[in-house]
Amino acid sequence: MASLNILYVEDDPLAASAVQALVTQGGDHLAWVQSGRAGLQRAAADRFDVIILDRMLPDLDGLTIVSRLRAAGIETPVLMLSALGRSENRIEGLDAGVDDYLAKPYEPQELLARVKALHRRSSGKVHGAVIIYGALECHLKARTAFRAGRHIALSPREFELFRYFMENAGETVTREMLLRDVWNMSFDPQTNVVDVNIGRLRRKLEDGFTTPALETIWGAGYRLTACE
Repeated sequence: MASLNILYVEDDPLAASAVQALVTQGGDHLAWVQSGRAGLQRAAADRFDVIILDRMLPDLDGLTIVSRLRAAGIETPVLMLSALGRSENRIEGLDAGVDDYLAKPYEPQELLARVKALHRRSSGKVHGAVIIYGALECHLKARTAFRAGRHIALSPREFELFRYFMENAGETVTREMLLRDVWNMSFDPQTNVVDVNIGRLRRKLEDGFTTPALETIWGAGYRLTACE
């Protein structure tokens, strides 16, 4: 497996040194910047596999950084680190566009495991096949989606949702399953982040077609249909 190129935005030199040692021991490369503005510029200028982002920075906070990245169309997976570990803090991060959220203090090996998991999910290297269900196709390696031969342009998050539904095609997928397996959340944060992303995915899958691709199973969850 190729080494990862990771951007780490952290103003605490001691914390940065510890993470840098951990990452480099595993053979990956870590670029460390100490300020929010430098992190934003570096993330926009270079290509990284994963961004580790401290939430509380002296010049530009982590939520603002990730919001600006997403607004600019930069979908690099972001793992946010923060001493603010309450559920409402995690919700703020997810709503801003963060892909994973780890509260301080954390186990270093858990940090590394989460970084690698984010990369696996975003790169499509978990599998190397094509899943076909009715008129829908999910090309895992190329991370592309098709319906009736028509390409459906999806954001990285929407593709992760689509892949999950394709891997569970025909089955009812609950909100709790999506939070656990797509957002890596072990609790229900009472946020509408799932519903918002489901809505976006549904509109893209059904645009120009007359039959639904996703069904809402009231009181249970959602189900992918073998649409035409």
